[in-house]
Amino acid sequence: MAYLPIKDGEYTSTIYNLIKEGKYNECIRILQYELQRSPRNRVATSLLGYCHFYNQDYVQAGECYGYLSTIYPSHQEYKLNFAQCLYSSFMMSEALSTVATIDDPSMVNDIVKLEAAVKYREGDAANARILVEQLPPDDPDIDINLGCIDYKEGNFDTALEKFNKASAYHGYQPQLAYSIALCHYKKKEYTQALKFITDIIDRGVKDHPELGVGLASEGVDANSVGNTLTLHESSLVEAFNLKFAIEYRLKNYTAAKEALMDMPPRDESELDAVTLHNQAITEMDKDPSSGFSKLQFLLTQNPFPPEAFANLLVLYIKYEYYDLAADVLAENAHYTYRYLTQLQFDYFDAMINMITSPEIAIQKLDTLAGEKMNELRKLTKKVQEIRQANDEQAAKTAVEAFDETLEVYLPVIMAQAKIYWDKGNYAQVEKIFRKSVEFCSEHDTWRLNVAHTLFMQEQKFKEAAGFYEPIVNKNYDNILDISAIILANLCVCYIMTNQNEEAEELMRKVEREEEEAHELDESRKIYHVCIINLVIGTLYCSKGNFEFGISRVMKAMEPQERRLGTDTWYYAKRCLLATIESMAKHLIVIRDSVVHEIISFLEKCESGISGKLEKNQYFLVHGRNIPTIVDGPLEGTADSLKNTVTYEARLLKALLLQILDS
Repeated sequence: MAYLPIKDGEYTSTIYNLIKEGKYNECIRILQYELQRSPRNRVATSLLGYCHFYNQDYVQAGECYGYLSTIYPSHQEYKLNFAQCLYSSFMMSEALSTVATIDDPSMVNDIVKLEAAVKYREGDAANARILVEQLPPDDPDIDINLGCIDYKEGNFDTALEKFNKASAYHGYQPQLAYSIALCHYKKKEYTQALKFITDIIDRGVKDHPELGVGLASEGVDANSVGNTLTLHESSLVEAFNLKFAIEYRLKNYTAAKEALMDMPPRDESELDAVTLHNQAITEMDKDPSSGFSKLQFLLTQNPFPPEAFANLLVLYIKYEYYDLAADVLAENAHYTYRYLTQLQFDYFDAMINMITSPEIAIQKLDTLAGEKMNELRKLTKKVQEIRQANDEQAAKTAVEAFDETLEVYLPVIMAQAKIYWDKGNYAQVEKIFRKSVEFCSEHDTWRLNVAHTLFMQEQKFKEAAGFYEPIVNKNYDNILDISAIILANLCVCYIMTNQNEEAEELMRKVEREEEEAHELDESRKIYHVCIINLVIGTLYCSKGNFEFGISRVMKAMEPQERRLGTDTWYYAKRCLLATIESMAKHLIVIRDSVVHEIISFLEKCESGISGKLEKNQYFLVHGRNIPTIVDGPLEGTADSLKNTVTYEARLLKALLLQILDS
């Protein structure tokens, strides 16, 4: 933007009006022009540093105040400002060194506050408290500072009391409202926390419509509002991130994503570390490579959210990138002691040993499981004793401690079970789960895995159904929210235990829900009914009834424009391969009509089918657009020509024709 010269006599008023209006960028351009004309202009340099500071460019501000503190050493306020810039740039030792050179008695309180802030940011809450307590009792910021220290030390009740007292003294401030909400969040008082968050957002929308809250979620293409001082003072970003954390913890994942979408729009390069971390977490389901990239980037930043380190390791373990998890631990040993609990470190260490030393991994997981089991027994006894004493608040706290310990215990026993599951030793998996039945019997995750374990043993379908049913009944009104494989396995359990009516009723329910969902959104692909029929077809094929099984599989894939996908093709081709293999070995004889149906089915999967949707309109599905293998997020791309339904359908067709010709 071109610089417009200021009229004589209006220079000072123009500069201060721009600062008053928060137009720091315009003010910076004018001051830089002035300093080109007069490089040693003290007032212009000071104002330039002020504008850079409130524009959150602390490095440039530090250069201005560092220059002034050198040229004008008698002006102690420049040293204090320079130290504040160093602190804001996370140069803690340099900030303390600069503060130590200030000898102005009138600045003692400001110096103590800055030293306390440095200690607080370094994690030294004890010395931060000592410094804050040196301030006069009537200092307006003392309650806020003590509240922050109490929060860091985990004394959330005391911190909440301090923040409420400060809010009563200072009046409403978004930062204080956010601090109060944060204390309620830590106390698991989510309703109260959301009340303060809603107040922050409503006030932000009303007072600052220019920040564009909610525009992205409404589909409006909004420009970035940048990281302005107004945005910072509104605490909107912090409020939305806290709302995300609450909704995510409550497993309201859609609401959590909406919280991030409703934020004032910013470019990705402008996002703060917490928002970037939360985006990475939400992206792991649909775009894990992007999520991994963001978490890896955060580890290179100073500072970064402490949760980022543990979450990156958890996700590496989830996707079985054990070598990458080992590299992260080895390269960031200083973070290991700072950001991981002993339990977390032991768990990651055990999982990393899974590939190279499975015996050591099993031993470490057994030790962890034993420790947590003892804790759960003690907590169970404690809860019973407190309930007998009729102390509701203490009982609530004890139950929360039990639930938290249980959530830590579950991943350990699941990791133990996975070792034997991968080996096909389902009886051993069942033994592991039976050890934990006294604590986990009401937990859905445990129930589901027990159900799968019993199901895979093929002799315990009735018992498996007993574990699947509570999960299905719990979400029966929203049955499409249940994983399709759970519904399919339950249907198989019913069929294998001669409960055909229950299986048919469940399938009719899913069909109705799927049709209603399709009417609301025709573009949405839902595979529940298809996968249920595919699993049932697979069951018949596994029992030797190939004609009925393969017919059921092909029928399940109709109409293919709605049914053909990576997962459904996986189930279908397994049955097709088993059928072709049995024919090649002359173990079965398939009627010609069924063979022609198979060929016709493969041709449709291979090149395309025409299905009438509306009058004179036809829809084509091409298998070449559907991958057969979904690559891992950090792995190379599979052969794009061979990794398609078209290629595999042609291959299966060629094999079948070859058998028919022989």
